[in-house]
Amino acid sequence: MFVRAHSVSQPAGAIAVGSAKVTDDALLAVLSDAAGAVRAALDDLGDWGLAGTRAGQYRSDLAADRVALAVLRGAGLGVLSEESGPHDIDRDIVVALDPVDGSTNADLGLPWFATSVCAVDARGARAALVVNQATGERFEAVRGGGALRNGQPTGPSSCTRVDAAVLGLNGYPPAYMGWRQMRALGAAALDLCAVACGHLDGYVDCSTHAHSPWDYLGGMLVCQEAGAAVADAAGRDLLTMGWADRRVPVAAATPELLAELLAARGGFPVPAGAG
Repeated sequence: MFVRAHSVSQPAGAIAVGSAKVTDDALLAVLSDAAGAVRAALDDLGDWGLAGTRAGQYRSDLAADRVALAVLRGAGLGVLSEESGPHDIDRDIVVALDPVDGSTNADLGLPWFATSVCAVDARGARAALVVNQATGERFEAVRGGGALRNGQPTGPSSCTRVDAAVLGLNGYPPAYMGWRQMRALGAAALDLCAVACGHLDGYVDCSTHAHSPWDYLGGMLVCQEAGAAVADAAGRDLLTMGWADRRVPVAAATPELLAELLAARGGFPVPAGAG
C-alpha cells in the first residue's frame, strides 16, 4: 500500500534557504517538503502512464516535477531536474532533483520508486533526502553529520568479498562478476541507499547509458555518510552538476569490496557519453 510521506510543519516557502548561510536543518526541511509535495501530487494523479512528451517520461514524472520545483524554487534554491532541466543554477545552493526515480516501477505498481533530492553548494554535496514514495522509507544525510534511515542512524554491511556479496545491478553485465546473488531493482537512488543501510552489499552500474547527477547524488551522499564506499567506475569525481554529465556509480559496503567491484567493472566498456 502506498503511504503519504510526512512533511515538516513549516511551509518551505517561509524559509529563506537560497543562501549558503542556511542551516542544515532548514535545508533538510525544504527537501522534505518537496518530497511530501510529490507524494501528495501522486496521490491525486489518476494516470501514471507515459506522457508522450519524450521517450521514457511518465505523467507521474511531470506531476511530481511541477510541485517539487514549486517548493524548491520558492525557497530560493536552484534546481537541476531530470524532467525540466536547469533552473537558477547560479544560486549558492542547487538541488539535483529526480522527482520520481524508478518511474517505470511506479507505473507498474512495483513499490520501489523514490523522490531523490541532493543540495549542492560550493563545497560539494551538502544534504540529501531519498524517500521511497511507495512505502514511506526515508534516507537522509548531511555532510559530516552521518546518515539516517527512518530517523535512526544507519550503516552498511561488513561484506568484503564479491563472492559473498548480494549486489544490486543497473543493466546487466556482459560477463559474470562473481557475486553470490544479484538483484536488478530499477531505481538507482534507492539501490544506493540499500547499500548504505545493509540491504545490499554493493551496487554496480552496468548499463549502456550511465547515470546523470540527479540519479545518484542523493544516494551517493547517504552512502558516504553511512560509511559505505562509492566511486565512479572510470575514476572521475562523482560530484558533477552538468546537464549532459554522465557517471558510472559503483558502491560497496567496504573499501575492499569496492576495489573488487571496480576491478570487475573495469573490464566492461564505459558507456557512450560517460567520459
